Amino acid sequence: MTDPTENRYPLLAGIERPADLRGLEEAELVQLAQEIRDFLIESVSKTGGHLAAGLGAVELTIALHYAFDTPEDRLVWDVGHQTYPHKILTGRRDRMHTLRQKGGLAGFPRREESEYDTFGVGHASTSVSAALGMAVAAARTGSERKVVAVIGDGALSGGQAFEALNNAGSLDADLLVILNDNDMSISPNVGAMSNYLARILSGKVYTSMREGSKTVLSTIPPIWELAKRAEEHMKGMVMPSTLFEELGFHYYGPIDGHDLHTLTKTLRNLRKLKGPRFLHVVTRKGKGYEPAEGDPCVYHGVTPFDPATGKMEKKPSGKTYTQVFGEWLCDMAEHDPRLIGITPAMREGSGMVAFSQRFPERYFDVGIAEQHALTFAAGLACEDMKPVVAIYSTFLQRGYDQLIHDVCLQNLPVLLAIDRGGLVGADGPTHHGSFDLSYLRALPNLTVMAPADENECRQMLTTGFRLNGPAAVRYPRGAGAGVALEPELRTLPIGKAQIRREGKRIALLAFGSMLAPALEVAEALDATVVNMRFVKPLDAELVLELARTHELLVTVEENAVAGGAGSAVNECLAAAGAAQRTINLGLPDRFVEHGEPTALLKECGLDAAGIRRSILQHIQAEHPALLAEIA
Repeated sequence: MTDPTENRYPLLAGIERPADLRGLEEAELVQLAQEIRDFLIESVSKTGGHLAAGLGAVELTIALHYAFDTPEDRLVWDVGHQTYPHKILTGRRDRMHTLRQKGGLAGFPRREESEYDTFGVGHASTSVSAALGMAVAAARTGSERKVVAVIGDGALSGGQAFEALNNAGSLDADLLVILNDNDMSISPNVGAMSNYLARILSGKVYTSMREGSKTVLSTIPPIWELAKRAEEHMKGMVMPSTLFEELGFHYYGPIDGHDLHTLTKTLRNLRKLKGPRFLHVVTRKGKGYEPAEGDPCVYHGVTPFDPATGKMEKKPSGKTYTQVFGEWLCDMAEHDPRLIGITPAMREGSGMVAFSQRFPERYFDVGIAEQHALTFAAGLACEDMKPVVAIYSTFLQRGYDQLIHDVCLQNLPVLLAIDRGGLVGADGPTHHGSFDLSYLRALPNLTVMAPADENECRQMLTTGFRLNGPAAVRYPRGAGAGVALEPELRTLPIGKAQIRREGKRIALLAFGSMLAPALEVAEALDATVVNMRFVKPLDAELVLELARTHELLVTVEENAVAGGAGSAVNECLAAAGAAQRTINLGLPDRFVEHGEPTALLKECGLDAAGIRRSILQHIQAEHPALLAEIA
């Protein structure tokens, strides 16, 4: 897209780094906010990405870089959805047209991308922990730099955030935590009086008086106790909670997060203070763009759209695996009243909207709390409920200990509906589901399934739900092959694979999404193709039979090769003493970058051409006689 010009974005055009921003008069910041908002809408309308959160954080971003000496002062963002304005102000404006595209800017902060990105993020609730580490490091080295963590109200629902807040308060760390609260309506406390109070409470005069009075009054215990109670009582009248004070923080706010004068004044005051400080800022998601303000959930993550109308490009036709799960969940809930649906703050992304509306009393959104989600499900299962936890592969990693100890060790009937297995595309390495088959198949009692199409996904969900033990169904993002769904709730035989094509000499053992390219390769090589279906328990009988009748076994999975499904096949052969030639194809031993999924699969050699090439190269190097026979 065209870079900003002086005519279209006169202030923004002159800002290449935050130092330029700090050269502006405060009165110019309101115009700058509008220019950034306009530029952000124009940019994201072409690339797609996260929109509503960034629109709501424009003024806060400006005020932070205006009041603090970044990058010397450390600014740590949580999750990163709201950081597009930060990218625009920190030297990346002219690359925003490459956002989330292969080789372009990442959709989240990344240390490799900019010195202003002090901590790489993608999963929620990490900012306070990271910022606390930086604050402690600054103290250890005698640095005067300031450290700020910006966390949203959603991310604050994660337990790690409270662990860090508790630790920071007990350490008396020199740390400012900003709560960007964009979910609550602006309460009566947020207005002229509240903004005035926040400026006063963060000012030098009040702070010195407060600390001085503590010193004096503490020598007279009864009066000191009375004064403490009076202070808390007064705060209770103008502030929403004393929770953060109890954790050891000095609490300020709530203030209007779109009032630049109040923000800059308050942040400048807070920069001069030391110790744990907590600033509560209330913003509006989608601020300044009517479609996003009207439906911030829809405009949280967008495809390219028309800026004038907000109308988005149509997504590819075909039923997605997420939709298949959502429909199955409602169908199964009709049949079994014990079904309980659980999500860690991913209702829309996991396809649970219809279920939450039809069965509200059986729907639980536990917030960004994956550990709790798993143990909560385990508790339900102990009492004869049948919990279904809908969770992204990348987020299940955060509840691994609970999956091991609270679900699998107790052999409880919890079904994991694992979305976004494999490469997810533009969200990149923080969101790819690259490791689940590896970390799941190591767990005793757990049945692990990977569907090759939509109907098989439905059958596997039914199979896992009806097992008297833990089960996981791992499916990819996006649409399947277009296979029609059977209305019946049918199960599959446990641990049984399916031969999809009879061939000679070479057998391709495909797991989940890799069946389609494996079939294409098999036509060229006259190979046998097996839809393995189960990663655990593996169909050992069929694997050993294929080893006896074929000269080469090739496993293909959209998962890390290390410890993955292919490793399960190797272990099966080794345990039986079968000296069989195998090739294990899957994701490489590195973090795969962001980009369009088909391009990433090609890069990893997991498209049909790449699979065929790998097989032929291996045969040429190790078994040239076989190459002559299949050519």
